[in-house]
Amino acid sequence: MSDAMHELGELIASTRQECVRSWDVTHGELNIDVALSNIVPFVEWLKTNPNCRFSSLVDITAVDYPGRKKRFDVVYHFLSMYQNQRIRLRLQVREEDMVPSIVSVHPSANWFEREVFDMFGILFSGHPDLRRILTDYGFRGYPLRKDFPTTGYTEVRYDEAQKRVVYEPVSLVQEYRQFDFMSPWEGAEYILPGDEKKEEAS
Repeated sequence: MSDAMHELGELIASTRQECVRSWDVTHGELNIDVALSNIVPFVEWLKTNPNCRFSSLVDITAVDYPGRKKRFDVVYHFLSMYQNQRIRLRLQVREEDMVPSIVSVHPSANWFEREVFDMFGILFSGHPDLRRILTDYGFRGYPLRKDFPTTGYTEVRYDEAQKRVVYEPVSLVQEYRQFDFMSPWEGAEYILPGDEKKEEAS
């Protein structure tokens, strides 16, 4: 499989030199770094080329590298059921960059791109309905960025007295700050069924 992936990588890199910045095979999977401006025609070519036929979009996600000038990697996973192969595309983008939407090529990208926007704040140009999909419409911040606080900014709860959902700034009680995160199983002296046989044997 690794040899087939290397052959495919060489074929793609030589055929679409204007799109492929670099490529490698890691853990039996082909990874290709793609130029931002060429993502849509490249994805379309991967879908229709008879040697590729990556017609199934599996996922779109992102990775945050806060210390890097191009802060995010937008990552696409495709599957070719015809060739029984997988491919991963990576785009390096700045925080202010707009990534061209691939909805015109893969309609299933609609919700994937909305998730990436919702979690990372990455904008997709040409998307038909780019709005939050996992968080509330008034949500502040992007939860999967590494500078997002683990407690968030706002607490949402149902107020029994007001009979409605209320939004409040997060306030941590002291008990939570000093919470002992040890598992209740750690340090406990339980005798599990069968343990007595071990002691009898010794």
